[in-house]
Amino acid sequence: MRKIKLVLIGGGTGLSVLARGLRDYQIDITTIVTVADDGGSTGKIRNEMDIPAPGDIRNVISALSETETTLNQLFQYRFKENQVEGHALGNLIIAALTNITDDFGHAVKLLSEILNIKGRVIPSTNTSVRLNAVMDDGEVVYGESEIPKKNKRIKRVFLEPEDVEPMEEAVRALEDADLIVLGPGSLYTSVISNLCVKGISKALLQSEAPKLYVSNVMTQPGETTGYTAEDHVNAIHEHIGERCIDYAICGPQTYNEEVLRRYREENAKPVHCDIQEMEKLGIKVMTHPDLIEISTQNYVRHNYEILAKMIYEIAINETETIEFNRDEKTK
Repeated sequence: MRKIKLVLIGGGTGLSVLARGLRDYQIDITTIVTVADDGGSTGKIRNEMDIPAPGDIRNVISALSETETTLNQLFQYRFKENQVEGHALGNLIIAALTNITDDFGHAVKLLSEILNIKGRVIPSTNTSVRLNAVMDDGEVVYGESEIPKKNKRIKRVFLEPEDVEPMEEAVRALEDADLIVLGPGSLYTSVISNLCVKGISKALLQSEAPKLYVSNVMTQPGETTGYTAEDHVNAIHEHIGERCIDYAICGPQTYNEEVLRRYREENAKPVHCDIQEMEKLGIKVMTHPDLIEISTQNYVRHNYEILAKMIYEIAINETETIEFNRDEKTK
């Protein structure tokens, strides 16, 4: 039996956590990762070397490594002296390999091979890009890290330059996928930033694979303040110009007062999901009583083991349906 081909699209903590949860399943994992981050060590390296952002790439490679604990400590280690102060070692390794190969995409592939990771990590584009946003009031904000600081409602985001080419491997992965997963993670700066690469959006829409959106648990101040799950999905559809989401995984939305108070202090609240409204969009909504974990500090996070299991089961069911239909056509 062939392996199920799963494609994950995103960035930030959400993508690496999901990749970690899926790593031990007998599936073919491809992650398409945003390269628009411009903060911290990543931002410094981008400015100095004019390469795509390595930070999210670094985190996903670490999550897919068989020696994740040790590798994660190594990759996240930040120097405290001289010219390398503040830089994550993983970013420096990717930067060094980019210099050696003279190609960012090749550097990522080479590092993945060196570490023998479970799956593939592919930047959405091989070009250094800047993510900008047009706000509802017409203001244009330049730079991924600047967008949430405005604390305004976002109308749309776009890349500069806008005509960048996608990685060919990313396009092929979308064409061959059995299931495509978007999120979890920052809606505009982690998920939609990938879809702003026009070739990625085109391949996503042309792919026959079902599309699944993993909704964030809480709204994100300055990016999705007041958003419902439907708002998240609509933002994705508006940016790619067509409806395509078939499934959505949403949290239970009900939390104790301590959790709600913690998030109110940060101007955030649970992402509400109106199942009937989502179904009107043709989206099947799924959840699980143990999908969300609450930390001792009253922060909520996806239980990545439960989330991975839910995604795997959807992929299994969809693949069996596809294979059944394919067999029927050949009779």
